[in-house]
Amino acid sequence: MARSQGVNQELTELLNQLWSLDTNRLRPGTDYIISPQGRAGYVAQGSNYARDRARAPLFTYVNEDKLKSIETYVHFINLLDNYETSTGVSETVTSEEHKENRLFIDAIMETDIMKCAHKYLVRKGQSPSDLGQFKRQLYDIWFRLYHRDRSGGEDSCGFEHVFVGETKYNREVIGLHNWIQFYLQEKHNHIDYKGYKARDNKDTPDEDDHVLNLQFSWKGLVKPIGGSFIGVSPEFEVAVFTIIFLMSTEKMTSVVVKVDEYVLELVVFRYGRSIGTSYPKLLSSNNRDL
Repeated sequence: MARSQGVNQELTELLNQLWSLDTNRLRPGTDYIISPQGRAGYVAQGSNYARDRARAPLFTYVNEDKLKSIETYVHFINLLDNYETSTGVSETVTSEEHKENRLFIDAIMETDIMKCAHKYLVRKGQSPSDLGQFKRQLYDIWFRLYHRDRSGGEDSCGFEHVFVGETKYNREVIGLHNWIQFYLQEKHNHIDYKGYKARDNKDTPDEDDHVLNLQFSWKGLVKPIGGSFIGVSPEFEVAVFTIIFLMSTEKMTSVVVKVDEYVLELVVFRYGRSIGTSYPKLLSSNNRDL
């Protein structure tokens, strides 16, 4: 499963099954409204200047009552304030935070999505069939701390990087590929959405698109491009990226799949037994070329 541009049929079939099981996915136009606005421009390497092609936020509306009514979202949101975002600053995980991590894993394992993912991984010989052992495997993949910045202590983990976001040397934004964190940070004026990213001659993304390539600034630092699912449940993302992580031993794995109407490149970087980063890259939607 090293880099290849052909559509991976087996994973396409599995991921569409997970997509259909994602009953906690929010409905565009009903549960949330996005405003993609203008196409973002080029940002030079190392620069923190980006022309703002979006005068308004990305998220016009999110039904927070709905977020607060779904158990996996509640436990997910509880985890977002547990981290020091700067690499090089050691993480201290309190017993309360350990408990929150475990409650999140317990909650997602109650969903049909994660049960389906577990069954697939057991069949492929990549995960133990015992539920307790599988939860420990998930904990190691997403929550085990490691050194991202060699100068300090254990300062990062897969969950923090992918879902919360980090800053590196106070010069760049790394990670932050989650729509819920994006919305909450935007709501608190920490994120300034700059516009969508696409190749020339690509039409504007639709308001009901579930995958976007975004440009934004966070805490004053620019992320030139970051892929993100929009509206999907936390368990969907954990299932997808756990499967890709476990089905390969490569340092970097890239697979192309067609999920619903989207042709995506799903990218996972490995950090030992844990996820270093993982994100979707939208290649085309409804046969529109990007």
